[in-house]
Amino acid sequence: MTDTVLVIGACGQLGIELTRKLRGRFGEDYVIASDLAKPAMSSGHRYEVLDVLDRTALGRMVQRHQVTHIYMLAAALSARGEQEPAWAWDLNMRGLLNVLEVAVEAGVSQVFWPSSIAAFGPSSARASTPQTTPMDPTTVYGISKLAGERWCAWYHRARGLDVRSLRFPGLLSSSAPPGGGTTDYAVDIFRAARQGTDYECFLSANRRLPMMYIEDAVRATIELMDASTGRIRERSSYNLSAISFTPAELAVEIAQVVPGFAVRYQPDFRDAIAASWPESIDDSAARHDWGWRPRYDVAAIVREMLRSDAGQATADAY
Repeated sequence: MTDTVLVIGACGQLGIELTRKLRGRFGEDYVIASDLAKPAMSSGHRYEVLDVLDRTALGRMVQRHQVTHIYMLAAALSARGEQEPAWAWDLNMRGLLNVLEVAVEAGVSQVFWPSSIAAFGPSSARASTPQTTPMDPTTVYGISKLAGERWCAWYHRARGLDVRSLRFPGLLSSSAPPGGGTTDYAVDIFRAARQGTDYECFLSANRRLPMMYIEDAVRATIELMDASTGRIRERSSYNLSAISFTPAELAVEIAQVVPGFAVRYQPDFRDAIAASWPESIDDSAARHDWGWRPRYDVAAIVREMLRSDAGQATADAY
């Protein structure tokens, strides 16, 4: 049977780029993108409207297309989650559980679900945060990610489902606008730089956070899913790392390409959220188990994000 892939949350930051890459691997006819609403622009790729909270509709879609792989990316992010906690918890938890249950019932081969460094908290080591450490997240988003990790491990152990996960750092991409995350400054700052305007940053100048370029994130996802079952030892979620930098350090790198670029700092509630997260991540388990290696440093990220075609609409992703 030919593999058929369903991407849930395909219009988000990770979803756009991952969907494009999966279509290149599996073929246009075997990757179905889905999200709450159909994009305003579409180039004819397979796309279906889906609310992951509607378990019946999800089950029918999986059965109708004989889906073998699900990438469950739909989520409420950290900053918006603090403003609408009940909605965020419902989407993040019930959405994941719907996917896991449907996957077991339909005999889906693999499920991917992204966790986050938001699952860590004040009791976690701040520097080189290890794979296993105290975890006491302070946000609804982080609490849901930690709970989701445990559900993934449970479904693997109790139901035999091959579900795999990565604890992503902040992701940088020009394919989608910021979606309500605490690390979104590192995307929005490039919009200001391309427009030739100063940027007002909602994090402190020296707030160091782990970050990753979207190409590395997509490649990590695919490499994890391609790894043989025997190499996957972490069934909650793997730490994943590339680089760490502060808003001030990123601004310096941008100013080398865009002379005169300046940032003003007006920290808000998101700075307190970021303060509870790690400054750097130890991803030695991912490196050892399935060979993870990042490729993009901060200078390379700045070059990519400031390319002349960066930030343009990407209808072809759908």
